[in-house]
Amino acid sequence: MQQLNFNSYDFRFRNTEGRISIFDEIRKKFIILTPEEWVRQNVVQYLLQEKKYPKSYINVEKVIKINGLVKRYDVVVFQPNGKLFLLVECKSTDIAINQTTFDQIARYNMVLESEYLMVTNGLNHYFCQMDYKNEKYNFLKELPAFN
Repeated sequence: MQQLNFNSYDFRFRNTEGRISIFDEIRKKFIILTPEEWVRQNVVQYLLQEKKYPKSYINVEKVIKINGLVKRYDVVVFQPNGKLFLLVECKSTDIAINQTTFDQIARYNMVLESEYLMVTNGLNHYFCQMDYKNEKYNFLKELPAFN
């Protein structure tokens, strides 16, 4: 897989009938390795290893309903009180991060109400802190470590 703009992490892979899978520590199962899944798994390791977010607070690929439509978020991190701390949108490396990507995560966040947002294609990462009072987000150089 393509080298991403993350530190190098150890992953478990499996080849079944010519299809490569990667082990997802959060879902505790092997997932077909696609370019987007490669980015998602690197994000998970970044959150666990670099930011020290507890594994038990991280959730990957769950269904949410937005305006009656079924969507899936990529990664979320909860706070101990159950509120959302971080919402992550992952794209494959060949997808440019643009206004459409930010519009997508903003729509998801209207339902989820996360404190922080991360958008990445594995090469470029964008971090934001929500300012609900002024209805905007503020870009950050990086995510805070978990308290």
